[in-house]
Amino acid sequence: MNNINLWTSSEHALSYLGKADKIPHRTEREGVLLSQVPQNIKRILDIGTGDDRLLALLKIDRPHLQSVAVDFSPTMLSAVKNRFADDPSVEIINHNLDAPLPELGLFDAVVSSFAIHHLSHERKFSLYTEVFDILEPGGIFCNLEHVASPTQSLHEKFLKEIGTLPENDDPSNKLLDVETQLQWLRKIGFIDVDCYWKWLELALLIGVKAG
Repeated sequence: MNNINLWTSSEHALSYLGKADKIPHRTEREGVLLSQVPQNIKRILDIGTGDDRLLALLKIDRPHLQSVAVDFSPTMLSAVKNRFADDPSVEIINHNLDAPLPELGLFDAVVSSFAIHHLSHERKFSLYTEVFDILEPGGIFCNLEHVASPTQSLHEKFLKEIGTLPENDDPSNKLLDVETQLQWLRKIGFIDVDCYWKWLELALLIGVKAG
């Protein structure tokens, strides 16, 4: 498996931000995630927060939500700081997810949007375990993720649908199939584990920590 990760590059990050709104079904998949996060949560962690669009959406109906946003891309961190410049309820942490999460306390919910697939499979599993450990009983983990297609032809279909070519495939991607990740979550101890939404290589994986 490759160790390439281009997300410290401002050019790479800005290129993604420029294309993100054009990826099909964006509002649909985000809407499903938002519907699954309880309204009464008090503290949330956003892993690989990007420009923090997801956290901003979550806070629309939860304005007093205390939140921690983690990322390591200078471009993304700058975007987050600008978005929440006047919001002291958002703590921004510069952290590379290749390393274990720092001590952040406990959370009612942990979310992630298209970040974890850049990690090695071994690190994915260990990160899922760390997420389980920092969730309060009854807490929820929602991972909106880029997953592997079961066949090469389906992978090429996905690339065509999002307007790119195989030769332009992001070398930072380390994609893993849905079923393996669901099995991991169950093995770690999550309950009510399922894929709540899927379109080709985009999927929403959710698990709950028993109360």
